[in-house]
Amino acid sequence: MTRSLSPETAVYDTVVPARAPWSRAIRKGQILRLIDLEGQQAVDALFYALPDTAERYSVQDTLRTQGSAYIGPGTALMSSEGRAMARVVADTSGRHDTLAGCCSCESNAVRFGDSTRYQHACRENFVLELGRHGMGKRDIVPNVNFFMNVPLAPGGDFAVEDGISPPGSHVDLLAEMDLLCVISNCPQVNNPCNGFNPTPIRVMVWDAA
Repeated sequence: MTRSLSPETAVYDTVVPARAPWSRAIRKGQILRLIDLEGQQAVDALFYALPDTAERYSVQDTLRTQGSAYIGPGTALMSSEGRAMARVVADTSGRHDTLAGCCSCESNAVRFGDSTRYQHACRENFVLELGRHGMGKRDIVPNVNFFMNVPLAPGGDFAVEDGISPPGSHVDLLAEMDLLCVISNCPQVNNPCNGFNPTPIRVMVWDAA
């Protein structure tokens, strides 16, 4: 059970604007909280080990280890080296995705028409933010989509549907190692992952107990 976390004891607290990228080092034992302030806002996230960022989040190892396509309380986000990077210790949303990946200018054009090619997208957010840490496009791997509703059909098909996270929903991640967390507060307006209206999120961090 997660200890009680008071906003007054947080060591970090910020609002990430709609459509914007964000990143921060999260130390082992710290708790990272992502808050969906207005509801139905997808938050694309990547995780890299520190100091060696060649070790990074692995969707394959995460799904294999937990035996489920869905992320929820108790889920360990696994690295490319088979180590636990972070663990979900609290969740008031109920749905997070790790299959659908992130939007890009190219995928927008394919899915929604060439007129959307130049709309800002999560891949471009990741490139901008990774550049601050000496990385680039080649370092982007399949990501976690917090608060994103992507039901998986028995046959394996899936599609992005309306988000189910109400305003103020949050997910808490306990860092199992020193991490770099990189976020794209998703700017997508062509599917319902953001309710067609990207909104800000709040990010908070608490030190280890």
